[in-house]
Amino acid sequence: MNGRCATKDLLVPLSPVSVTKLTCEYSVTPLGIDTRQPRLSWQLAGAGRNLRQSAYQILGAGSPELLQQASGDCWDSGRINSDRSVQIVYGGAPLASSRRYYWSVRIWDGDNNPSPWSEASWWEMGLLAPADWQAEWITPDLAEDLAVSSPAPLLRTTFAVNGDVRSARLSITSLGLYEAELNGRRVGDLLFTPGWTSYAHRLQYQTYDVTDLLLPGANAAGVTLGDGWYRGFLLWGGKRNHYGDKLGLLFQLRIDYADGRSELVISGPNWKSSTGPILAADLYNGEHYDARLEKPGWSLAAFADDGWAGVTPLAASKEHLVAPVDAGVRRIEEVPARSVTVSPEGETLIDFGQNLVGWVRIRVQGAAGDQLTLRYGEVLDQQGNLYVANLRTAQATDRYILRGGEAEVYEPRFTFHGFRYAGVTGYPGELAPEQIVAVVVHSDMPVTGDFTCSHPLLNQLQHNIRWGQKGNFLDVPTDCPQRDERLGWTADLQVFLRTAIFNMDVAGVITKWLHDLAADQHADGNVPVVIPDPLGMAGSSAWGDAATIVPWTLYQCYDDTRILEQQYASMKGWVDWIHAQTGDALIWNTGFHFGDWLAIEAPDPRWPNPVTENDLLCTAFFAHSTDLLQRTAQVLGKTADAERYGSLLADIKAAFCHEFVSPAGRLSGNSQTAYVLALHFDLLPESERAAAAARLAAEIGRYDNHLTTGFVGTPYLCHVLSRFGYLDLAYTLLEQESYPSWLYAVKLGATTMWERWDSLRPDGSFQTTEMNSFNHYAYGAIGDWLYRVVAGIELDPAAPGYKRMRIEPRPGGSLTWARARYESGYGAIESAWTLTDGHLELTVTIPPNTEATITLPAGLVTEGSRPVAHADGILGVEIMGDRQQITVGSGEYRFRV
Repeated sequence: MNGRCATKDLLVPLSPVSVTKLTCEYSVTPLGIDTRQPRLSWQLAGAGRNLRQSAYQILGAGSPELLQQASGDCWDSGRINSDRSVQIVYGGAPLASSRRYYWSVRIWDGDNNPSPWSEASWWEMGLLAPADWQAEWITPDLAEDLAVSSPAPLLRTTFAVNGDVRSARLSITSLGLYEAELNGRRVGDLLFTPGWTSYAHRLQYQTYDVTDLLLPGANAAGVTLGDGWYRGFLLWGGKRNHYGDKLGLLFQLRIDYADGRSELVISGPNWKSSTGPILAADLYNGEHYDARLEKPGWSLAAFADDGWAGVTPLAASKEHLVAPVDAGVRRIEEVPARSVTVSPEGETLIDFGQNLVGWVRIRVQGAAGDQLTLRYGEVLDQQGNLYVANLRTAQATDRYILRGGEAEVYEPRFTFHGFRYAGVTGYPGELAPEQIVAVVVHSDMPVTGDFTCSHPLLNQLQHNIRWGQKGNFLDVPTDCPQRDERLGWTADLQVFLRTAIFNMDVAGVITKWLHDLAADQHADGNVPVVIPDPLGMAGSSAWGDAATIVPWTLYQCYDDTRILEQQYASMKGWVDWIHAQTGDALIWNTGFHFGDWLAIEAPDPRWPNPVTENDLLCTAFFAHSTDLLQRTAQVLGKTADAERYGSLLADIKAAFCHEFVSPAGRLSGNSQTAYVLALHFDLLPESERAAAAARLAAEIGRYDNHLTTGFVGTPYLCHVLSRFGYLDLAYTLLEQESYPSWLYAVKLGATTMWERWDSLRPDGSFQTTEMNSFNHYAYGAIGDWLYRVVAGIELDPAAPGYKRMRIEPRPGGSLTWARARYESGYGAIESAWTLTDGHLELTVTIPPNTEATITLPAGLVTEGSRPVAHADGILGVEIMGDRQQITVGSGEYRFRV
């Protein structure tokens, strides 16, 4: 369709601007969605500066041929005078189940010239109503011991394909995990499907295009089931079967023939079941696989299944089936072995050089019955052996029994591990590095950002932050990926989310998680501390506040108003629940709270411990959530709520100051976190903020320029310092190399973020084995400061999604250069600065259809070779004291001060 325009526009010159990168609901061509009014987005491309859109037109059609004729039988938006190019809500005819819709868009540029039509894109609907499911829930008719991990069941059926297949779609879900095959070939490349959700309220199903997997005549389908989160070991103390004790399958294959016929292949009483080579598979404990028990060809039509058992109906609901809103978990990359050695205990140790999440794939040849054992660990102990005490009860061990004969390749299917090292025993012969590789798995999140600078240790810190995110965004954003926990702790996510968004596109993953938060939220508004919630614990400040902070952050970064609409009741419920706890006093001083989790105790016993009182912390977050709720109400046009919560916010601030601030401006507890929260949440009167910032700086100085903050205070610490005139001190903390600091772990060889500031001590000993993860992303929230302050890429809150942005790098410390790149919904934003001979040189890239305000020190500023005020694309220059603000449109700019 590219190059076509409607007849009435034939005499109008086409714009040199083109429309690219069409997406629907954050995906390029999503298959099987159930959003009845999907949102469409695109980007602009073209040479030159100040490229912008003044209007757009979208066509939606049931076939690409109609789009080629510039005709939309489903939707023709007409010309819409708007510069919006993200999150445009579909406004056409109602969408039908299982139907594919094609769409294309053109824009009018700033000179009112139309662009060529974009290339056509598409989305395809899933099953939109429970009645669309003709399949029946079934469970294998096999004897099982529910107290332990049982062999993974195999389910199969046969069916015929009679005619030329035009298309075939498999809609499938399970209680537990599933992996499907058609005619001996795996369906799709997703892992850990259907994913972990609040199963009682939301169970995902996946849709696959399986057209190419069908054969003329006889066909077969096979599905392997695994315990997963549904009934595997979860939490502590050997608990399992949390959501249920029966695995189940719901399978519906729709075959559309070229002659117009359609038929369904569905799960039902005609299916058969058996066990296979997976003797046990558990997320915590690993997999036990006996290759001698494989059933070659079991998912082929010719396989003889006479000895197989049957299946029985399962009483499970189809009412809460939902399509995924994220891209799912996949194998993302592979890491080769760095070295192979033998530990003092005689175990072969493979070092992959990187703490990661996934498993190993190993090539082995030996006799039938030989057993290979693979153990996983993050670090080595002081003697050089694999350290697994911090895994607690998680066995993290895979066992493989060889079938014998030719070389065999093994990797597990229904488990994952957090590790840098693998310990191997039972390997026949000598294990060479090329025989083993680490397979990295996590949620499929395109990389959207990068930060580098002149300080090698800070670059390693950024590396560690990114790998911490990779390891803990596995379907659910978890706290840790290795021990018997791996839960979606709410505070960890809310403090790290802004950093996560810079690093990768997490919109789908977090939207899914928020829907589970709302589902698991208590009827009175109380929010669990982990989501999904198998723990049954709720009511902790800064943890439950994820209900307000997370949707607001998605809105700000992605211009996602719908997430505010969907989560508004949840946000309101949480704030109202807190209000019910405080009553008219508005001081939250009841209940259990984690507080400033893992804050530092004083290193010198003569100093007082910097304890942040829970009452202060809780009330501060009460104010912050109320503030975000008020803003959300304003965005959604809920005027009465906005006024109500605005008034409540003012009262909470007054109560906070009365309760926790002395007449001399000293905060109760006098901790770093206390001052950070009061300043970051704007709880103090303007006249008292400078004094509070000075007290914060003094507290940092009293600890020899070290932080004492925990999970709650650390994410905001450097932001507060740089905001209130202590940029040098923020850089001092950033570059500090001794404990406690971000670079302490880097200096000790960390490749991910640690749970504790001293998970590993300088002498090689460990912190408590009860809670000591070497892959925890919470303290990685400093990445947000690297992007927003060091590199200076900041959104304008009044224009979410980086429609307008602020570029204000703040050089400092020992850095001589820094650069960052972020792929926003509009395109790439780049900021790169260098200090040379007393001059600041700044290169900025602003994507089309956006504007930016660039703040630089006052002085002679040139862009290219011209004074900034006379350079192309400069929309305005304003001097503000010792700074100057330069407004620009899209394009690349090179400034020199």
